[in-house]
Amino acid sequence: MDKPMRIIAPHSFREQLSRRAFLKIGTATAGLAVVAAACGNSGSKTSDTSGGGTTAGGDWIDVPGKATGDWSRKIRKSSGALAMYTWGDYNDPDIVGALAESTLGVTMKVDYYASNEDLITKLASANGQSGFDIVVPTGPYVPQMIEKGLLQKLNKDLLPNFVNLDAPYIGKPWDKADEYVVCKDWGSAGYLYNTKKITRELKDWNDFFDACKNEASGNCSVIDAAWDFCGPYFWSQGKSANTTDAADLDAAEKFLVDELGPHIKAFDSYPSTKLAEGAYSIAVAWTGDARQAYSRIADAGGNPDDWKWVLPGPKTQLFMDTYAIRVGAPSPDAAHSWINWELVPEISIKDLSYHGYHTGMKKMDQLLKELAPTLAKPDMIFFSDAQVATMEAQEMNSALDRLVSILNKTKAKAGA
Repeated sequence: MDKPMRIIAPHSFREQLSRRAFLKIGTATAGLAVVAAACGNSGSKTSDTSGGGTTAGGDWIDVPGKATGDWSRKIRKSSGALAMYTWGDYNDPDIVGALAESTLGVTMKVDYYASNEDLITKLASANGQSGFDIVVPTGPYVPQMIEKGLLQKLNKDLLPNFVNLDAPYIGKPWDKADEYVVCKDWGSAGYLYNTKKITRELKDWNDFFDACKNEASGNCSVIDAAWDFCGPYFWSQGKSANTTDAADLDAAEKFLVDELGPHIKAFDSYPSTKLAEGAYSIAVAWTGDARQAYSRIADAGGNPDDWKWVLPGPKTQLFMDTYAIRVGAPSPDAAHSWINWELVPEISIKDLSYHGYHTGMKKMDQLLKELAPTLAKPDMIFFSDAQVATMEAQEMNSALDRLVSILNKTKAKAGA
């Protein structure tokens, strides 16, 4: 390991994801045209469709594991097909493939989206017939999805391994009673740049924008999600990415559409593959995808040392994604079995080692020493209190519609 592991301190994470206006739960639906238009008035608060305390699958099995200590490792076999709608390349292929089939008896199909808005639109427009079982919304979007009848209550009797999650990752503001979602993982965002093409050192978001307009003009990539795209501008100006001030939003539109837009090559939420192909000189990426880029660059015959990762100042984002089961899921029993299996410590760390995001397990220091002692680039997964203090979580507020508009206008300006 290149440097000492720094596992996030619970207090810093809890503070950043529990700020006063994080969701403004109960009032956040105003202005959310993306959600409202997609869902219409068809949904009311969803009922529990998870089957109470009964099980349709097999008996409980306690599986062995290498991690020492008191862990819950109960699993149940299920059967049939299981469909998940998630973010790109977000699970170890074995865990959504052969290992899931051999361990649980389920065959998985996985499809991908680029933003929470895409997820919500897909589910809502399908009127419960999307065919997906498991979905992976980011925390702030959960209350609206519940309100519009898109998510079903979880059957906690079928999730005994939930006890393996650490306290900071349960009871979050978007689902205080843990009735609808389970922590998948959390992370942040920054950018990677090719030091052979951009020879000066870049440190913050202002440096990113300057490089995009100069050395990397026509070869820069940004995340294809409204808040994630607009946030770096606000942070570069010393402002919150959750501002609703009209003047702030006007200034963001002018800069992003007119000044930055003509220089953008791609709106790519998962740039690691294209980075390995040499398509971009600089790219904004979520931390896990940026970490994967290093191995993909090497696999493609490139030199990972030519690329530098930046966790930019003065602020950047903090997100937590969750597992949920949609209303009308064809295989809710299999979905519970798979989510519960993901909470077995050995499976959780296997997934973490692949996707590069903190999975919220208890005793993470111990698990990494015992299960992943040679974990690559841990500094892109685990952050210090000081780093977490610079991260801002998304709020659901009336500015979201405007941010979506800014993203779409920038795409048009860029010709994307």
